[in-house]
Amino acid sequence: MKIPRLLRVLASICLVALTLSKVAAAADTKAAGNRKVAVVVSTLNNPWFVVLAETARDRAKELGFDATIFDSQNDPAKESQHFDNLISSGYRAVLFNCTDAKGSIANVRRAKAANIPVFCMDREIEANDAATSQILSDNYSGCVALGQFFVEQIGETGKYVELLGIVADTNTWNRSKGFHSVVDRFPGLKMVAQQSAEFDRSKALEVLEALLQRNPDINAVFCGNDAMAMGAYQALLAAGKAGKVKVFGFDGADDVVKAVAEGKIAATVMQFPKTMARTAAENADKYIKGERKFPQRTPVAVELVTKANVNKFGDYGRK
Repeated sequence: MKIPRLLRVLASICLVALTLSKVAAAADTKAAGNRKVAVVVSTLNNPWFVVLAETARDRAKELGFDATIFDSQNDPAKESQHFDNLISSGYRAVLFNCTDAKGSIANVRRAKAANIPVFCMDREIEANDAATSQILSDNYSGCVALGQFFVEQIGETGKYVELLGIVADTNTWNRSKGFHSVVDRFPGLKMVAQQSAEFDRSKALEVLEALLQRNPDINAVFCGNDAMAMGAYQALLAAGKAGKVKVFGFDGADDVVKAVAEGKIAATVMQFPKTMARTAAENADKYIKGERKFPQRTPVAVELVTKANVNKFGDYGRK
């Protein structure tokens, strides 16, 4: 018996529909099973960034993701390679701490084009339409508070050195601008040198040793992060000037918080890396579940840490 042409056509349509539904179901199952999240950080050569990376990874794991940390070693080329890898490997989201505020934008855009959302932590990229969100410390206001304490400690006259961080990082300049918005009001406070030590402890030691040769009578050193503050303290210790020259940092790293308690470092500013990292991981989870509205920048408040209140702080946050 011949099957009518109409029935054959309907049977073919049903077969195609069944095949497509199976393909779609398989794709959905694959997407649901893909729980990979990348944590890309500028460097693991600084304990502060280790805390940022590990907290982001651990919170992502608590939320059910398979999270992997990628260390860019402060190298934009290596960072770009990481993005090549995570895009080709089908990661669902990136928790990102960039190497370069401008140079890293292209990597974030490539991920976005591949439908991989990027959530920046601590370090900002200078674009408003690339990252899904950016969770950033309020660096400027933190250094306004630090600048005020600096003047209280040094007085309205004196000489100081500023050690800058990585010049391509907006944090470097936001901190410097916040500090100078206060200190530059006092003409008697003279900055005799301003030089980058790249947020690195060993580099800060070398830079300050050289600067002390030319400026042996300084009263203070303002450092753009705590790693540099510890390097500066080591240089002063070697020169027999520890205790005579006050050192100011920024980050709230554990070793510097202890040094503030011991009177070796005058003050630091506590960022909250764990808060930023957890927020980034939680936002990624919300995005993957369907949420799409996130503020482009979320500021995280910071706190001045001095000998008077240091007992309230520890383990990269408040006790």
